[in-house]
Amino acid sequence: MSNINNAYFSDLNSSGFSREDQEVGEVCIANISPRERQIRLIFAIRQLVITLLILAVMIAVHLNPLWRLLLLFMFSASTVSYFQARDKT
Repeated sequence: MSNINNAYFSDLNSSGFSREDQEVGEVCIANISPRERQIRLIFAIRQLVITLLILAVMIAVHLNPLWRLLLLFMFSASTVSYFQARDKT
């Protein structure tokens, strides 16, 4: 008795998904409540205002510009909170 190795190949022209596997539309379900989105948005605005005030003080007292790099963390916290509130995540 001989061993016969059969190779089965899929259709090279197809995308590999059947019609049932493909989604018709995009579905987005919010991970946070409207109240939590509002809290994050308020935090983002407060953080941005505080950071801009600190930046203005640093510029007014002619502090070395390298110290302004520390404000990057405050700006990033504000930005992340804003986009979390906007994207509902």
